Amino acid sequence: MSSDRVNSPNMKLEVVVFSVSDVDRAKTFYENLGWRLDIDVVEGDFRGVQMTPHNSEASIIFGKGVTPNNSGSAHSLVLAVDDLDAAREDLIARGVNVSEVFYYAGGPFNNAVDNPRILGRDPQGRSYFSFASFEDPDGNLWLLQEIQTRLPGRVWNSTQARDMDIATLANLLGETAESHDRYEKTHAEHHWWDWYAPYLSARQNGSSPEESAAAADRYMEEVFHALSR
Repeated sequence: MSSDRVNSPNMKLEVVVFSVSDVDRAKTFYENLGWRLDIDVVEGDFRGVQMTPHNSEASIIFGKGVTPNNSGSAHSLVLAVDDLDAAREDLIARGVNVSEVFYYAGGPFNNAVDNPRILGRDPQGRSYFSFASFEDPDGNLWLLQEIQTRLPGRVWNSTQARDMDIATLANLLGETAESHDRYEKTHAEHHWWDWYAPYLSARQNGSSPEESAAAADRYMEEVFHALSR
């Protein structure tokens, strides 16, 4: 099997389709979560509703005639969140019954062991390992999965700039300045923007501050090496 990412076609998870018994009730439930209504189309006996979670590139579709009869409930639909506690608090404030935080005894999504869920956060505080769950009125199960640092290679390179509000950008620039200050005190004179650029790029692509600083350091080594030729 080829693992050549350069020549692989782009494939983005666009939509998850599942069944509901009452379309209006489901629509109201997801609107209450703050999800955007993309479309609600009716054609004869068919009705399709598409909605998108905040800041998500993938959407959900439900309705009448969009799934085979008796297709059953969807299980373990995953919503990635930066802050699990904040996400739980937001849903609870919206009247949603959310589980306590838990982790899987055998690792994420491992339901093959007895009593797979253990209350509390992952003891090692790892990204991907802490969860909470809730259901919609039809029993479709959603998992909140806390992801603070992406696994290497998990974030695809993109030519599309990310939307970022001014406050977030200001905080990121402040963080970059603090990290650069440590570098500047121990290295030769250089242009600060040469260090800022790779750091900011790495952070925007999901790297941790430590990983971003290392990326900036490596870039600066390349700059100094090129200048010394």
